[in-house]
Amino acid sequence: MKPKVVVKLTVDVVMTLALLFLMGYQFWGEAAHEWVGAGMMLLFVAHHILNGHWHKTLFKGKYDAWRRLTLCVDLLVLLAMLVQMYSGIAMSRYVFAFLPGIDGMPLARRLHILGAYWGFLLISVHLGLHWNVICGMIRNAFKIKSTTKIRSRIALIVGLMISGYGIWVFLNRDFPTYLFLKSEFVFLDYSEPKVLFYIDYLALMGLCIWIAHYSTKLMRQFKKWRNQNEISDFM
Repeated sequence: MKPKVVVKLTVDVVMTLALLFLMGYQFWGEAAHEWVGAGMMLLFVAHHILNGHWHKTLFKGKYDAWRRLTLCVDLLVLLAMLVQMYSGIAMSRYVFAFLPGIDGMPLARRLHILGAYWGFLLISVHLGLHWNVICGMIRNAFKIKSTTKIRSRIALIVGLMISGYGIWVFLNRDFPTYLFLKSEFVFLDYSEPKVLFYIDYLALMGLCIWIAHYSTKLMRQFKKWRNQNEISDFM
């Protein structure tokens, strides 16, 4: 595997771990939350630099349904990250404490809730849209043979099970409340076991990945079917 690919994969893995860490604010404290958040901000910038071809090809080529979908998700992820950067800096009491105070703390708090919950789901969807590429990189790194039909079916069944649990997590942890800012304060259970918390959030991430991954598969199959019909009609 090329060094650049290794670096890209490492950055993406560390960003994902940082995202999960940040969602568990109640376990690690405010100072650690800020430092990891600042680190993720730098990793996000690095991610864009390493994927510079995305910026170069943004206005090139045709936009089919899949490309339009990925562009919308990517732009929403960018918006969520920018919201988190601003609100995080505005509320900072450790990493950016040296900066002049920013007015509008209540607004920053609301934006941070929106950015955190929408950002978590959108980044998970982003992973799902690029799941084939990620799996290919992992297979190449560990020299794993191509996926067989049996493995694909097992992955589908396991994905369905995780997704079912992820739906329960989405509702049980009141994600709709925070996504639409029905409450300006997040309920945090400081006594909850860390393992159970992260199992829930991994399942929710898995749900988003599963939906995005298999949606792209359906879109590609539909495009293939439509192209075949167009060829048949032409002949």
